[in-house]
This record gives sequence, C-alpha cells and structure tokens, in this order.
Amino acid sequence: MIELDMSNVWGELSLPQLLETEKEVFAAHQLLAEGKGPGNDFIGWLDLPVMEDTAEMIRIKQAAERIRQDSDVLVVIGIGGSYLGPRAAIELLRGQNHNLKNSDPQIFFAGNNLSTRAYQELCELLEGKDFSLNIISKSGTTTEPAIATRALRWLLERRYGTEKARKRTYVTTDPANGALRQMANEEGWESFIIPPNVGGRFSVLTAVGLLPMAVAGIDITAMMRGAAKAAKELDVRSFENPAWQYAALRNLQYRAGKAMELLCFYEPDARMLGGWWQQLFGESEGKDGKGLFPVTAEFTADLHSLGQMIQQGQRNIFETVLRFAPPKNKTTIEVDWKDLDGLNYLEGRTLDFVEEKAFLGTLSAHVDGGVPVIPISFGEICEETIGELFYFFQLSCGISAYMLGVNPFNQPGVEFYKRNMFKLLGKPGY
Repeated sequence: MIELDMSNVWGELSLPQLLETEKEVFAAHQLLAEGKGPGNDFIGWLDLPVMEDTAEMIRIKQAAERIRQDSDVLVVIGIGGSYLGPRAAIELLRGQNHNLKNSDPQIFFAGNNLSTRAYQELCELLEGKDFSLNIISKSGTTTEPAIATRALRWLLERRYGTEKARKRTYVTTDPANGALRQMANEEGWESFIIPPNVGGRFSVLTAVGLLPMAVAGIDITAMMRGAAKAAKELDVRSFENPAWQYAALRNLQYRAGKAMELLCFYEPDARMLGGWWQQLFGESEGKDGKGLFPVTAEFTADLHSLGQMIQQGQRNIFETVLRFAPPKNKTTIEVDWKDLDGLNYLEGRTLDFVEEKAFLGTLSAHVDGGVPVIPISFGEICEETIGELFYFFQLSCGISAYMLGVNPFNQPGVEFYKRNMFKLLGKPGY
C-alpha cells in the first residue's frame, strides 16, 4: 500500500490551498482516464497491467529462459526509457552488483552513450562469454542505439555465424513500422512489440522492461500484478488517492516558487530508479517555459556533498523521499572493546534502526531549514512493490502534467539538438 506523508509541506502552503485544487486534480485525472487530453494517442500504459500472463508475457518468459540457458550475458541496446526502466528494476531487485553474482546471466547495457571507452570496455567484458542481444527501439534510427546495434550485431555474427547469431538476437520494437521492424522481419529475429500507444518513458511494463527483467530472474508476473493492484487502488477520485496528493503538492510547490524537486532515497540500488523518474517527469513536464527541474540524491552519501546546499542554499527546492521497509534479515552493530570510534552506544542496534534515525533527523533538519519534504512509503522491495511504484509515478506524472497545462506525452525540444548534431555530422537533408 502506497502511503504519502503530507505533514511536512505546510511551511508555505496550507490545507485549504490543497483542497482548493480538488476540481483541478479531478479534471486532470478525468482527461487522462477518458483519453481526452493532449497526447491521448499515448495513454496505452494505463491499461497495461494485468493479473494473469498474456500471450506476449508467456513468449517473453520463454525467450528469457532460452537466453538464461545459452548465454552468460545479455546486452540490452536502448536509450531513454528503453535503458532506464529495465535497469532501474533490475538494480532495485537484484542490486547494483548483480553482475558479480553467478545465479543469473549478466546484464550489460549499450546504446545509451557515444563513448568509445564504454564500447571498448564492453567488448573486453564479452570476450570468452556467450552472449545474446536485446535491441530496443521504436524506430531503429535513434543514433546511439543504432550505432551500437551495427557494432554488436557484427560482433555477434563474427563469433557465431549468421544463422546462430540470428537465434541470439531479440528485438523489441513497433509492431508494424520503422527500420528496426524491417530489419527484424528480413533477418528473422524474434521480436516483441512496443505498443504504438505507449511512449518510451512510459514503457517499462511492456516487453521493453519485462524481457531484460525476466532474463535477470525477476518474476514479471508478480510485477504486473503489483501494477494492476496499483491501477485499481489509484482509480479513486478523491484526495484519499496518493497519486492525487503527489500531483497536487508538486503543482502547489511549483506555484509557490519552487524551481526544483529533489528525489531522495536511502537505498543505493535506487540510483537508476532516480534516473527513470528524472526522465519521466523532466521529459513530460519541461515544456512551454514550465516545469520543475527534477534532480536526485542518494542519502546518506549525498548529505556529505549536497547537504550544506540543501540546508542553507537557495530556498527554491522541495524533496520527495522514497521509503522502503527494511529487509527481514537484520544486520547488527557489534561491540568494539577499544571503542576508539565512540560507537559502542549503538551495540546491539540494527543497521536499519540507524538508517531510520538518520532519515528522521534529516527530515527534521530540512523542514526546519525551510525545505518541504514529501516522504512516500512503498513497503518492502519486491516485484509487486516495484510494479506499484512504476504505475504510481506514471499516473501521478500524467495528472501533474495536465494540471500544469502541458502535453505529457511529447518531447518537441529534443529535436533541436538532434538537428544540430546531424548537420555537423553531414547527414543528408541537414
């Protein structure tokens, strides 16, 4: 059950102000649910979560099992949501160091940068290992993943020959159109679909995220079940709905002069989730001279680098803090007879006890320093919880963007840098 704590936001806001937004939030949610808002061709993610496996999910599981049987490594080629979504889920559920474990294939990500060093390092890591490719792109022409596809496809074919390489290549793309769809059809690669009505940053619960997750040993049925549970519970049209609370509070903070939202988490494994959230809200709301600038921080580590700025810098930020229940297996702090570090007063305490006090102490300090804080609790880290989390933020983002008065499903601004890059590269037509 998702729980949002609103008790630490009232420095510059008031409860009456929140309640005054009820009609506005209702209208935004209604526009989204009925498909009558701008960008309504891309709301297919609303109905993606299911309680039982679909035919596509069964095929995904079958492909994942083949990859797990014949490959030491799966290289996932993609950028944006095609990279951030699956990596966020894998690191949350399997840990940042999952590739050092022997129980599942290693998952490497490519096509999300133009770094020569990163590509050469990947090639070194693939030496002596059986690997497969999962190419993710709606069009197949986005520069970074398209370059990586060329290079890694040739590497795969040189190692295994054309026929065997074909069986190690899996594509997730548009069902009918685009260069990657044409390549998949001509080469005979097994393919999965990105629904045409689901945009990249909302695609984590499609094959985009589900195939890499399944290869990593994640129970994708449980994840979809969690998302389906969230879809039902968050369909409430009142301020009992935590998605309403979050969307409304974000907009009220923005109207009160806040320029940045700082997403904080106390789990290092949530770093890529922070990246996924950053793209979701940044690309959805940053238009028409509007929008909160989304930034992330890992506590407690970043309290030793950004803490001073948060505490006494410009008062133009507010925090959203992700909270997860501690694991069932506890780690206890032991006694040290010399006690040179002065920590014997914590003898017998668990690490999660200390982490909780660090959270509460930081919360109090930041609120006292004029930074509103919105803690959101999601329960234990497991597949169902992460499915709920993904759906919660996607729904909140759609409602929040409509409240802001922008289309959450387009990204016209990114075309400017692409146009300049293509012109400098000498691409025909530019």
